[in-house]
Amino acid sequence: MNEVIMGIINSPPINAGNLRKELSRMNMVDIGDIFGELTKEQTIQFFRLLPKDIAANVFAYIETDKQQIIVEALTDNEVGKIVGGLFADDAVDFIEEMPANVVNRVLRSIPAEKRKIINQLLQYPDDSVGSMMTTEYMTLREDFNIIETFSEIRNKKIKGLHTCYVVRRDKLLVGTVSLKTLLLAKEHERIADIMHPNVISANTTDDQEHAARLFRKYGLLSLPVVDKEGRMVGIITVDDAVEIVEEETTEDFEKMAAILPSEDPYLKTGVFKHTYKRVGWLLVLMLAAILTEMIIADVEDLLAVLPALSAFIPMLMDSGGNAGAQTSMLVIRSMALDEIKFKDILKVWWLEIRVAVICGLVLGVVNAARVLIFNPERALLTLVVAITLLAVMVLSKSLGCLLPLTAKKINLDPAALAMPIVKTLADVVALLVYFAVAAALLPELR
Repeated sequence: MNEVIMGIINSPPINAGNLRKELSRMNMVDIGDIFGELTKEQTIQFFRLLPKDIAANVFAYIETDKQQIIVEALTDNEVGKIVGGLFADDAVDFIEEMPANVVNRVLRSIPAEKRKIINQLLQYPDDSVGSMMTTEYMTLREDFNIIETFSEIRNKKIKGLHTCYVVRRDKLLVGTVSLKTLLLAKEHERIADIMHPNVISANTTDDQEHAARLFRKYGLLSLPVVDKEGRMVGIITVDDAVEIVEEETTEDFEKMAAILPSEDPYLKTGVFKHTYKRVGWLLVLMLAAILTEMIIADVEDLLAVLPALSAFIPMLMDSGGNAGAQTSMLVIRSMALDEIKFKDILKVWWLEIRVAVICGLVLGVVNAARVLIFNPERALLTLVVAITLLAVMVLSKSLGCLLPLTAKKINLDPAALAMPIVKTLADVVALLVYFAVAAALLPELR
């Protein structure tokens, strides 16, 4: 379908009738994707050809840079209609990405009521539930009957309606009722009799990850948002929850890879910004690696006496780093899903110690068999490596579980302690244990 649309656009003069006919068969998200393939001039022309009844909905799915191009080409009146037709949360997302001159123009162009709502949402902290919510939702009173309810629904014309929220006159949230329940209810029944009184809700100041966990735990399609007094002020929709999960997952992966988080697409991020996001952690880890350099420099005499010791250093360091990274990633994921908390630290540690012992024994036996097949005269050195592997597994996996849990407890980001720091510490531990065991067991080094 996209090829057909691009064919029409790239064959001037554009046949507006054929274009609208093809667009009528497409999903608005797919129409929004088309803008990513257009030039600046084509972007403006294509948007002006969109039917007015879908232009605002499509606008929400267009990339930020193309949104700016469109806004700068429209009149103030057209901008007001487009942005005024967006859901409040989509309008906020758009405004947060725009430069100040565009923001000022947009806020001047939209209706005063919409501007007030947007300004209110912009005041909530970043990554809070309040900053993600929309204010378009359906409320009902407890004393409504079914006839009054459907009259209210028709008057408000809420888009994407599937759940209604029952509030008192002071906006205190007291229940929910699904559209299916309303359709099956008898005309004389009151909302108070058919509503679900046990409401799952989030507070405006809650972290957005908390909202995403509620969606996953309870299988929600929307989540009501209340203020400190329990009054309803908005909802989070399931598409917002998916976006939150994607953002948080991406951020955690970036931190675990020693990269500062970025919201910009990879190919639309400049070289210097990419460098800025990465070079800081690379410098920190390079300096941290000086510890391993110091340890090796300190045991040069041992290596001179028995050069064969150096052959196993890379394997031991990699094994320790990989073991620590494995554990830290599993622990961080489990914390994100609320499967484990700091109170479970001893249980987690005991589990990882047992896993480490088994892994250490398996690695030790396999490595010993490999060495003894080709170098049977290195039996004692093989024993040193096997003991070191076992100890490194236990210590590295202990670091991998204890550091993230402790970081979370003291309000640090556990993802930042995943692979970068755990791996570096595991390398240091591997060297210290290796040379200590070698000095104790090898007669040449005594």
